[in-house]
Amino acid sequence: MTEPAEHKSPNPHHTGAEKSGHGILIAIIAALVIIAIVVAGVVPRVRAKNELKKETDTLAVPEVGVIQPKRGSTAQEIILPGNIQAFIDAPIYARTNGYLKIWYFDIGAHVKKGHLLAEIETPEVDQQLLQARADLNTAQANENLSQITYNRFEGLKNTDSVATQDVDNAAGDFAAKKAIVESARSNVNRLEDLQSFEKIYAPFDGVITARNTDVGQLIDSGSSGGVAKELFHIAAINTLRVYINVPQQYSVAAKPGIVANLSLAQFPGRTFQGKLVRTANAIDLASRTLLVEVDVDNPTGELLPGAFTEVHLKLPTEIPTYILPVNALIFRAQGLQVATVGNDNRAKLITIALGRDFGATVEVVSGLSDADKVIVSPPDSLVDGEQVQISQPNPQGGSGSASPQPQSR
Repeated sequence: MTEPAEHKSPNPHHTGAEKSGHGILIAIIAALVIIAIVVAGVVPRVRAKNELKKETDTLAVPEVGVIQPKRGSTAQEIILPGNIQAFIDAPIYARTNGYLKIWYFDIGAHVKKGHLLAEIETPEVDQQLLQARADLNTAQANENLSQITYNRFEGLKNTDSVATQDVDNAAGDFAAKKAIVESARSNVNRLEDLQSFEKIYAPFDGVITARNTDVGQLIDSGSSGGVAKELFHIAAINTLRVYINVPQQYSVAAKPGIVANLSLAQFPGRTFQGKLVRTANAIDLASRTLLVEVDVDNPTGELLPGAFTEVHLKLPTEIPTYILPVNALIFRAQGLQVATVGNDNRAKLITIALGRDFGATVEVVSGLSDADKVIVSPPDSLVDGEQVQISQPNPQGGSGSASPQPQSR
C-alpha cells in the first residue's frame, strides 16, 4: 500500500513579509489619494485667493483719463472794461463879478478856440477903471511937474544958486512921483484885465457839454469870498482817451504801440480802433493792476465821452499758455492745482496760475509744459504720488472736452 504524500506547511516568515509589503503599498496609495484630495481642494482655493487679491489690487488703483494741454495763442487777447473820456475836459468859470449879458452857444454846440461864448456886464469894474485912469492922469501930471523942478534944480546946482539939500529933495520927490505913476498904471492894467474878462472865450476846439447860466444871472468869480459857479463845460472829442486797468500778470506785455479795439453796446457788430499810448509804469497797490491809456480818433464825433466800452487788447507773450477744461482743476487748501501722470503711472499734483476764463475752458499761464498728461475729472481722494491707471480711449469717441489718451506700453 502506497504511503500518502507528505503535507508541507507554508513558511511563516515568508507569509509575514508579504503581508507587511501589501500594507505599506496600501498605505502609500492611501497617502497619495489623501494628498491628491488635499491638493485638489487647496490649490483652487489658493488660486482663487490670489486672483481675488490681484483683482482687489487692480481695483484699488483708480482709473483716470488724461489729455495733453493745448497750447494757447502767442498773442493773447484780453477784454477789459473802460470809460471813454474827452482828450481835454475843462469847466469854464468867470474871472470877474457882474451879470450875464448874453450867451452865444448852448449844449451840443461845436466851438473853435477863441470863439466868444458869453459876455458879462461889470458896472463896478467899469467905474473903477475910469477912476483908476483919472488917478493915473493925476499922477502923471504930478510926475511931470516934479521932473521939471528937478531938472531946474539940477541945472542951478553948479552955479551954487540953490542948496544941495534942495536938489536932493527935488530928486527924491521926482522918484516918488514916478513910482506913484507906475502904481497907478498897474492898477489901470489890472482893471483893464478884469474888464477883458467880461468876454468869455473858448480855450480850445471842442463841444459844449453843459451850460449852467442864463441871461441876467449874477456872476460871482469867487474873488470876494463867494462860491464860484461853473458857467460852461467844454470837452475836446476829436480824440478820446480810454483808461483801463490791466491785470498785473499782463503788465509786462502792455507796451505803448499795441493796437486796441473798442466795442460799444450802441454799435453792435462794429469796432473802433485805438492805440495804447502810455502806461502809469506802476502797479496799483489796491487792485494790483496797471493803469494804461488808449487813444481813439473820433473825427465824426460818433463816440461820446463818458460812455462805457469793452477794450480788446492783443498782448504778445513770450510765456507759453495752455488751455484746459474746467473739470481738470482741483480746488484745495493748497491753492488751485491740476493732477498729471508721470512715466511711472503715478499722480503728481501741480500748482498752476490761471489767466482768462472762457467758461468751459480756462487759460493756464504757469505750471504746465507740453509733455504733461493732465488728468480730467480727478477723484476727490487723489493724492500726490498715488498709483493710477490710464483708461483706454473710447472707440466711439469720449465725452467731454477732451478724450483720454491710451496707456503707453
